[in-house]
Amino acid sequence: MTSLVIAEHDNASIRGATLNTVTAALACGGDVHVLVAGANAGAAAAQAGQIAGVAKVIHADGAQFAHGLAENVAAQVLAIAANYSHILFPATAGGKNVAPRVAAKLDVAQISDITKVDAADTFERPIYAGNAIAIVQSLDATKVITVRTTGFDPAAATGGSALVEAVAAASDTGKSTFVGSEIAKNDRPELTAAKIIVSGGRALGSAEKFNEVMTPLADKLGAAIGASRAAVDAGYAANDLQVGQTGKIVAPQLYIAAGISGAIQHLAGMKDSKVIVAINKDPEAPIFSVADYGLEADLFTAVPELVKAL
Repeated sequence: MTSLVIAEHDNASIRGATLNTVTAALACGGDVHVLVAGANAGAAAAQAGQIAGVAKVIHADGAQFAHGLAENVAAQVLAIAANYSHILFPATAGGKNVAPRVAAKLDVAQISDITKVDAADTFERPIYAGNAIAIVQSLDATKVITVRTTGFDPAAATGGSALVEAVAAASDTGKSTFVGSEIAKNDRPELTAAKIIVSGGRALGSAEKFNEVMTPLADKLGAAIGASRAAVDAGYAANDLQVGQTGKIVAPQLYIAAGISGAIQHLAGMKDSKVIVAINKDPEAPIFSVADYGLEADLFTAVPELVKAL
């Protein structure tokens, strides 16, 4: 029994989500191999070989993989899929794009967003916005899985010495082409990888107040900035800052929620944070039910005082 992890990378280095996925693969039992499909991605493949617990790295290099187009990456996975009992992807935008194509071509059911491995054929995943956990057993010969990275600790990025094996790259499918991308530049940590996140809600009242109150706190803590869906829908914050069931799933060391009531959809995206601090003037706010520390106060007073104290 051997598992294959599909690495997320930028052709130069391995992204953190891959390390969590390797941990999930190790829990499935047997050897773990990592596929690095990229363009001039030798550095990323070498880095993957250093991940603790990885037995082999499969490196497929070709211009058709430069931008991670789902059709081409799926073709490469399918070219070697017969060798594996489990094929695991991080449950990121990239993983969710490729995994269903692989599952459909293999004619198996995809097992989505797992948070725990109970056995080689049995997995746990959240349902109903995390209010219940489903235990899913698969009888398929090949398990195609996406891994909720917040459910697994990252594997050590160093300490491994896996062999890197170059394989023939699957040819370009011709089904899609890369046109371009607009990358927002941000000096702050990326939301899903940040160790500290400060999030604001609709109670902030405006985009101006959101920036005025939340930015100094984030600057003091070196934190990423998040927002509730209500704040995003109201135009106070950009879409890519949304934390929650329909936004980003995060699990930082410290999560500070200011003016967020704690709707079930928001809690689903951040309740795995190690320490949760809630600031809200409503004593009945649901956010207090998951908070480690709760401050019943007006955020417009409390947050500036916190900044001053820091």
